[in-house]
Amino acid sequence: MEGDRARNMNKKKKFVHDGLVKAELYGFLARTLAQEGFAGIDVMATNTQTSVSIYATKTDEVVGENSTRIRELSSLIRKRFNYPKDSLELYARKVPNRGLSASVQAESMKYKLLAGFPVRMAANGVIRFAMKSGAKGIEIAVSGKLRAQRAKTMKFRDGYMISTGEPRKIFVDEAVRHVLLKQGALGVKVQIMLSQDPEGVTGPKRPLPDHIEIIEPKAAEPL
Repeated sequence: MEGDRARNMNKKKKFVHDGLVKAELYGFLARTLAQEGFAGIDVMATNTQTSVSIYATKTDEVVGENSTRIRELSSLIRKRFNYPKDSLELYARKVPNRGLSASVQAESMKYKLLAGFPVRMAANGVIRFAMKSGAKGIEIAVSGKLRAQRAKTMKFRDGYMISTGEPRKIFVDEAVRHVLLKQGALGVKVQIMLSQDPEGVTGPKRPLPDHIEIIEPKAAEPL
């Protein structure tokens, strides 16, 4: 009984540890590769090897000249998390469609605000680009001291967006960024709802639960 409990505790600790490692790794890469269009990571771990796929819009800059940048990142991550030598591999993968990545669009929104663009103009530009790229819906929320001394939240949306349930976890890509301006910090939250894609490239393979497909009846054969 005690052995089973210890084994379960070890499993729990492992899952918590893996989650903390992934969260810290994501935060580190998001800060380091913000200019390269960082869009997320995938971590695949086995007993002997850990593979980290870094999704970005500018993969050449992530890799660097003669792979110097990605080797440097690999060395930093290996030292921080105590990975044995030759047990960590980093791969740079290009984002298939940058208009459908909430992280890329949140970063774009952040740099527009830092450049002094009005909030409405910056948000409308991001919304137009995402909808042209094939998004089913998009919502941008900007909160903080926008114009006056009093803080408030402005929301901009277009298209169709679901807010609850299991499908939200599958179909809605979400990202948050903080913009440090002279008048204070602004929070930017971007949510992009993806369309169904049978190939699984630009969206989930499975359809929404309320999707109804009407099949045309077969033509009756003459008797």
